[in-house]
Amino acid sequence: MAKASGLGWTTCSVDDSSGVAKAIKNDVTDLQFSTPRAVQDITGIDKSAMERLLLLADFSATLKGVFNAASGQAHDVFKTVPSTSVNRTLSLTVNGVSLNNEVLLTDYQLSRSSSGELTWSVPAVLADGTVPTWS
Repeated sequence: MAKASGLGWTTCSVDDSSGVAKAIKNDVTDLQFSTPRAVQDITGIDKSAMERLLLLADFSATLKGVFNAASGQAHDVFKTVPSTSVNRTLSLTVNGVSLNNEVLLTDYQLSRSSSGELTWSVPAVLADGTVPTWS
């Protein structure tokens, strides 16, 4: 695989509350995601450096974007976050590689700046115990 910039994401889709994937990449202005692993310290008193074991894998993300109330767009997808408790598929694809996870969306934060911008932020956490895997 070649080196790539963060330009030209081919997919950023999120399920709405009924489980239908919606491509919202045009409304997303930036995103952050991580795939950390927990560790257990197993350092014995006979060691001069840390010893650790890898434990559970995790996934978290924060999507940010511009408010768009059109049908099938970001607000349509996220407006049910406060009132529904359903897993949603978050799909990210860039340069031919994909990362798809079942997540819980934990908030739908709207912000209106002093200059008039109306933006949103949506944090997501892994929902189903499946190890995040690039394909």
